[in-house]
Amino acid sequence: MNRPADAVLRTLRTHAEAAAARAHVPYTQTPEAAVLLLSDGTYVPGVRIESATFSLLIPPLLGALTTATAAGRRDVVAAVMPRPLTAEEALLVRQALDVPCDTTADGTALRTTAALPPVGERLDPRLPGPPAPDEAAGIARARQIAERAHVPDSNFPVGCVLETTDGACVPGVNVEHPDWARILCAERTALSTALTYGLTPKRLYLTCLRDTGGSPCGACRQLLTEHAPDLPVIMDRGEAAPEHTTPSRLLPGAFRGDALATPST
Repeated sequence: MNRPADAVLRTLRTHAEAAAARAHVPYTQTPEAAVLLLSDGTYVPGVRIESATFSLLIPPLLGALTTATAAGRRDVVAAVMPRPLTAEEALLVRQALDVPCDTTADGTALRTTAALPPVGERLDPRLPGPPAPDEAAGIARARQIAERAHVPDSNFPVGCVLETTDGACVPGVNVEHPDWARILCAERTALSTALTYGLTPKRLYLTCLRDTGGSPCGACRQLLTEHAPDLPVIMDRGEAAPEHTTPSRLLPGAFRGDALATPST
């Protein structure tokens, strides 16, 4: 590997180490983060987000990839973690790159065989402009975002806009993967992005473009209930008035993990 590429990957590794501070790891106490590099030098962080339902863990690389997709970016040229990538993580990155790529000697990064751009600014995932002035505008915005969904298998685009307490609007779309266990829905994409960037959820607009009766799946209900149980969720109902609910109402009696053991110190 040439020296310019070495420098780029070292910088990305430093950003990943810093991003790990925002990981949500109450059960393992092992914060992890990853960083993707896009073709123009923009970098995208992702952090490990654990769930009381352990299998719903959002890995850092998957979080970063879905954040980039929701922002309308699929031009990944490198992926870095502070530790060696597992075989599963390497496969995820190879499928995301979709071009010839190499693994570094220490196994901590995958990169395209083309020259890497210098590292620039962190991706700003927020949509331009202020929050929607009313529900109709919020639903309309979610419909626009749904067009960014990556749904080669289902052709079932879902989009959402998560408004945060500081006035940001974070997009979310469903992102499919050949390994269906790695699919992330729009709601979890937006939640993962918000947690990675230190943003607090305030309101969620949700649309299923091909199903006016759609609502969050069980996995999304679980994650939303853990992080924002009283979050107002406004669901698109086509020509009818939007439906209002909250994660707690969608998943009554949810398992919160309060009694789960945590590692001893």
